[in-house]
Amino acid sequence: MMAGLTHRWTNAFVVLAAVLFAVDAAGALHVDTAHGRSARGIVLSVDGKHRSLEVSCDEIPGYMSAMDMLFQLRDMKDGEVLKPGTKIQFTIVESGKLLYAEKIQVVTSAVFEPEPMEANGLAALHKALSPNAAVQEVKVGQPVPDFALTDQLGKPVHLSQFQGKVVALTFGYSRCPNPNYCYRLSSNLAHVQRDLKGHAGKDLVLLTIAIDPENDQGDVLAQYAAAFHADPAVWHFLTGSVPEVHHVAAMFGMDFWNNEGLLTHTLHTVVLDRDGKLAANLEGNQFTSRQLAELVRSVINRPQ
Repeated sequence: MMAGLTHRWTNAFVVLAAVLFAVDAAGALHVDTAHGRSARGIVLSVDGKHRSLEVSCDEIPGYMSAMDMLFQLRDMKDGEVLKPGTKIQFTIVESGKLLYAEKIQVVTSAVFEPEPMEANGLAALHKALSPNAAVQEVKVGQPVPDFALTDQLGKPVHLSQFQGKVVALTFGYSRCPNPNYCYRLSSNLAHVQRDLKGHAGKDLVLLTIAIDPENDQGDVLAQYAAAFHADPAVWHFLTGSVPEVHHVAAMFGMDFWNNEGLLTHTLHTVVLDRDGKLAANLEGNQFTSRQLAELVRSVINRPQ
């Protein structure tokens, strides 16, 4: 993995080096190398041994394209609170031939739109009123308990059957009216299926859990899966009873409620490693399909 990272870092450094010293028509540098360049991205991995941080960086207009980059850390305390999937804002600083990530800040993953905000409020109220009723939410690094649901072909699916494979999982329902919610999250998985097709089925499995099981079952669930060109050998759209789905959703901090026929829900996309442990839990939709694919690829490439 380190050889691949070094290769990507070398390419990224060449691009950055060219930009750092580029001069515009007025003769001014595009980048103030004394203070660095502000950047944002999704954490892919943190390597304490090599004091490094791998980030899927957002595009910086006029400076660099969106890309996967490796940075050094001057102080590992900067990386102690970071986990794969964490959205961060930081400063890119060049020092000699190395690139450093400094002034790292975690960026809130909250979605400031009415429905997710309402769902988050309802979730907080539910936990406050019934603290002992909630399923214990799985934390990054912890094993995810087994569960069993039924896929779009009517076949029973157990999470434990994917031991040894990386699992990318999200939630949704076919009647969701906002394309930035369920459709977007499932479209992200469709991108992962295409981008990582060499791994699909072999060491990568995708799961979409239908949070409207009273409607999304049988042919409806199969049609929903077909809309995303889901390969049933790779991508399972799962359903079960409402209590069963609520139980699975709660393990990842995901909540949903029926609201006059439609659902109010939070947004979560999670990645499990080959050992069935939670590798990342991305809340909201403030990440790109490319960043999700890079995160999944990073988990696949972890040394076994």
